[in-house]
Amino acid sequence: MGNHLGNHLGLFGPGFKDFDKFFVGFEDTAKQMQTLHADLTKNIPNYPPYNIRKNSENHYTIEIAVAGFAQNEIDIEIDGGKLVVRGNVKQETDDSYDYLFKGIANRAFTRAFAIDDHIEVKDAEYFNGMLKIALERMIPEAHKPKKVPVKTRGQKQILNEETYDEAANRL
Repeated sequence: MGNHLGNHLGLFGPGFKDFDKFFVGFEDTAKQMQTLHADLTKNIPNYPPYNIRKNSENHYTIEIAVAGFAQNEIDIEIDGGKLVVRGNVKQETDDSYDYLFKGIANRAFTRAFAIDDHIEVKDAEYFNGMLKIALERMIPEAHKPKKVPVKTRGQKQILNEETYDEAANRL
């Protein structure tokens, strides 16, 4: 298992070589992260520029500079663990204008961000050329910390293989 898992974690660096000593049941998650990393980094665009802010432990804001786009030209969707933001410009013919210099990029774009399953988009606002997307991590009750009671059987016993199997079957 160690070698198989280690092969998938090579892209995360040497700090993950002992991954399987501390984490149980994360093999599929590691494969998903590797696939998502490959998808998102195929063609890394630098347009439009963006910021990701962590406002508090469970609140984030993604800010994207989308000046020149109308509100109805921006599309936001969540698809398979990715938050995808698209800007679709209505093409006007540049022939109707006589530009001396054209340095403002006004082209369609797609930006994708990997998000956790428990992240929800709470709000999206477009103001002064900035698109702000508010995200919140919603922690289900099942994932919140809980105490596990330790039971006792009355007297101290030496745990041998038979009594261990009995105890495991009761759980």
